[in-house]
Amino acid sequence: MLYLYNSLSREREPFRPHEEGKVGMYTCGPTVYHFAHIGNLRTYIMEDILDRYLRYSGYDVKRVMNITDVGHLAGDSDDGEDKMLTGARREHKTVLEIAKFYTDAFFEDCKKLNIRRPDVVEPATHCIGEYIKIIKKLIDTGYAYVSGGNVYFDTSKLENYYVFNRQNEEDLAVGVREGVEADDAKRNKCDFALWFTKSKFEDQELKWNSPWGLGYPGWHIECSAISMKHLGEYLDIHCGGIDNAFPHHTNEIAQSEAYLGHKWCSYWFHVLHLNTQSGKMSKSKGEFLTLGTLEDKGISPVVYRFFCLGSHYRKSLVFSWDALENARGTYDKLVSRVAQLYAEGDGDIDAAAFEEYKRRFTDALDNDINTSLAITALYDVLKADTNDKTKLSLIEDFDRVLCLDIAKNAKARRDADEAKRQAEEGDPEILAAIARRAEAKKNRDFALADAIRNELSARGVTLIDTPEGTRYTVSGAQK
Repeated sequence: MLYLYNSLSREREPFRPHEEGKVGMYTCGPTVYHFAHIGNLRTYIMEDILDRYLRYSGYDVKRVMNITDVGHLAGDSDDGEDKMLTGARREHKTVLEIAKFYTDAFFEDCKKLNIRRPDVVEPATHCIGEYIKIIKKLIDTGYAYVSGGNVYFDTSKLENYYVFNRQNEEDLAVGVREGVEADDAKRNKCDFALWFTKSKFEDQELKWNSPWGLGYPGWHIECSAISMKHLGEYLDIHCGGIDNAFPHHTNEIAQSEAYLGHKWCSYWFHVLHLNTQSGKMSKSKGEFLTLGTLEDKGISPVVYRFFCLGSHYRKSLVFSWDALENARGTYDKLVSRVAQLYAEGDGDIDAAAFEEYKRRFTDALDNDINTSLAITALYDVLKADTNDKTKLSLIEDFDRVLCLDIAKNAKARRDADEAKRQAEEGDPEILAAIARRAEAKKNRDFALADAIRNELSARGVTLIDTPEGTRYTVSGAQK
């Protein structure tokens, strides 16, 4: 039985999807105005582990991700410029050009990190009709109102708005929370925008017709609508970074349940921050590292994934170059140990041992996706009193979830080690053929000697006769 910590209940709960055997999973995708930083990517790595483990456990998973290409403002309280417009101005491009470039860059990073692409990826700009439909109903049922040309959700209609934080209304007082400004159009300071019109932002590049005027959607309505469009009225798991719990996920719950009339999402999976020694990474402050930065330093993306899996997703992870270098050294040693198994491995799989160590692995992940314990289970396999074939089968099985390319890189290491050995000692098969050719020449059987030379040449081996003996080259390496 898989147990997950549910941020909504603040308890570790047994996982029971709405429909047996099937899981609807929603992931808050990136706002594509800049490169994802490695803190953002930590969240997607941990969500990927959850996705892969559900599939590994036999669930039929449908995972949906939005791409925010409009509507995400700089401030929590519907203030500041749309981040997409900020990116477009920074690079002297259109918003759609910026969106395409950084969407492609995000998924390229995901590919390098072995993050599985969600089953559905939906840009926010593709769902204007869905937003309008939901907003209309919220107005009709009294949960939303038009003011100052914009449409706002009325949080006073809810018995409990602060579902994650248990905050008081005063927590949103102007001046208490950084970046919050007064909006005179709102009835309550914690109300949030569902639709903006030009009455608030004249310079917004992307606008659509609506019953309330030419404008664009608020950020929060996008995720609710995209999730309902592809996953229906009941969502099993909603994922995201802990910084999205309030106000974004809080607002999603408010508008979704007001629209549907019933509980919407069963489990909330929040990943804590990746911090530097000076605090949380921030794009707005220009203090962030990208995956490309790590690669420029010679750090493989899979090493960064390994680094992230060494800590539980509900613990803040402190990044430092020393810590990442330690992770690289540990990963290299792990690959070398597995490469040795591939070089020497034989025998039949020990079914009892396989099941015992697989249980240790699944127990770790059933315990709220405890990846650090799952890595420990991997090392337990290497120390196990069983044959190499069983160990390799377990490692390959575990890597279906961990996706650390252990088998792939271990085989490459084994092949490289073998090539190095051959470069130092000479290929025994080629050396034997050279000896047979020398014997043929000694016996004046030049036809056989030429046949041996031609056979080696067809394999890419060139013989070079010297007074000291016959040498050979293979792909430019001389012996």
